[in-house]
Amino acid sequence: MRVISGTARGRKLKELEGLETRPTTDRVKESIFNIIQFDIEGRRVLDLFGGTGQLGIEALSRGAASCVFVDARQDAAAVIRENLKLTRLEDRAQVRQGDSLAYLQTCGLRFDLIILDPPYQSPLLEQALEAIARIDILNKNGIMVCESGLEKQLPELQSPYVRGREYRYGKIKLTVYRRLAE
Repeated sequence: MRVISGTARGRKLKELEGLETRPTTDRVKESIFNIIQFDIEGRRVLDLFGGTGQLGIEALSRGAASCVFVDARQDAAAVIRENLKLTRLEDRAQVRQGDSLAYLQTCGLRFDLIILDPPYQSPLLEQALEAIARIDILNKNGIMVCESGLEKQLPELQSPYVRGREYRYGKIKLTVYRRLAE
């Protein structure tokens, strides 16, 4: 697992032990950042189910202004901090260890880009999407990128949120949502 592009390009990232965390493959990560390449520079990012932090770190490496990483697991939060230090991006990042859905309720921040990559077999993705739309923490013209298993059907959200394109990579699906300017 490495940073693909930007200021931390080529840096190898630490991984979590065990099977609880499923790292995004380089191929899928590259596809995510090809989809959003013009929507990263200077943006505020939320990596809601941080894992190792690789997706938020990739956004920071490519010029995002800041990133908040959230993960429920203490060991995941520790690995994210280590990876931020390895990539020298810790000055533009915050790491929050705790329940991701509870974070959405209390964060009081707005974001331009939200990355959602929870465990595939859990209902967390749908719950997070609905909470984000209800609380409305995505800025106008903001983007959410969701990684899920191919079989998962993601919901339509109420306006001003619009489900956009889906991209398929083997057994993995990326779904893009946008918040329209009203």
